[in-house]
Amino acid sequence: MNGPAYGRRGGLAIALVHNTAPPVVGGVERVLARHATLMADAGHDVRIVVGRGEPPDPRCRLVEIPLMDAGHPTIERLQLRLAAGTVPADFGEIVAALRTGLAEALAGVDIAIAHNVCSLGLNLALTTALHDLAGRGTPPRLIIWHHDLAWTSSSYRSTLHDGPPWDLLREAWPGASQVVVSEARRHDLAGLTGLRPESIAVVPNGLDVPSILRLEPRSAEVLAWADLSGLEPLLLMPARITPRKNIEFALRVIAAIRSAGRPAGLIVTGPVDPHRPAERDLVGQLLALQAVLGLDRAVRFLATEPEGAPSDAIVGDLYRIADALFLPSRDEGFGLPILEAGAHRLPIICADLATLRSLAGDAGSYISTDEEPAVVAACVLDRLEPDRMLGFARRVRREYSWEAIYGSKIAPLLAAG
Repeated sequence: MNGPAYGRRGGLAIALVHNTAPPVVGGVERVLARHATLMADAGHDVRIVVGRGEPPDPRCRLVEIPLMDAGHPTIERLQLRLAAGTVPADFGEIVAALRTGLAEALAGVDIAIAHNVCSLGLNLALTTALHDLAGRGTPPRLIIWHHDLAWTSSSYRSTLHDGPPWDLLREAWPGASQVVVSEARRHDLAGLTGLRPESIAVVPNGLDVPSILRLEPRSAEVLAWADLSGLEPLLLMPARITPRKNIEFALRVIAAIRSAGRPAGLIVTGPVDPHRPAERDLVGQLLALQAVLGLDRAVRFLATEPEGAPSDAIVGDLYRIADALFLPSRDEGFGLPILEAGAHRLPIICADLATLRSLAGDAGSYISTDEEPAVVAACVLDRLEPDRMLGFARRVRREYSWEAIYGSKIAPLLAAG
């Protein structure tokens, strides 16, 4: 085993236990790495206890116990015998070595979280060693995190047999907290162990949304702002601040949507037209109207912020973040945002101008800027309401981002004591 001594920085001392850690490729490895970073972000002292791997975050410490790795030659030999229904003569000796290593690795730990170690049986000597330590009734508190269940999987069933050590994979370990990654897994685990379903916590896996969307840092901040503020629908105006873009009408439409009970938001990307500096007064007028309409937390003029007008890369990100393109222009010579929205498969709601209609055709939803804002607001909602993917995308971001899952599920689990 190797690994430096630990010094608590604050919070809890938490050990994440698995066979391997990244860069070993695997779904559980990815989850473990993300959990480690989130826990470190929350101020916990995190150590990774595995057979091999690297620290997923420089704030986390790695403890390697080679015999924990299911790919270790000794463990591979052991597992082949166990799969055939035979407990090798040196099984107890290997369990003892693992028990000693784990006891040292978990010294001073408040919570040990075992991912799949007690579920899948890829290293039954490790499962047994951890069970022996847990049975002592001394710290750390054990959380068993089930991603997969060998006893309910046809892929593993032929390698399992009645009696120890295989039964450890289908028993409710006394004193351990049980976590599964889905409602289906909760049903399976309850049926397997006899535990009450409500005693089993469900903590889904999550997404690193900015990474999935390949967002620039500023774009990720805009997305976090929109999601935190609960803005939906979120409309995008990739336009300069100039009278013909009709931004004041867009503000009134946003206010009308919000008056109808929907927390709409708007992002305006462009600066004042550099060729018409006299229009700088328009920015002040728009900001004043924003305040009058009570839209201070619902509308952002990105070009007025300290970072200035967004880059092309960030504007491209915004097409992936927004729920619709909104272009209520009084006049357009061409309408490049229509094509950009099309490239991003973003719904298009725009003024009924010949130039824009010639580009968007049947893909566009057209409004009259002579109508009352409330009428246009209803048109916007009618256009977006049937689009189930927009609602699903928002739900994924708000419920399945790693930050949301940590705050709503993982942090309370750690604090439960």
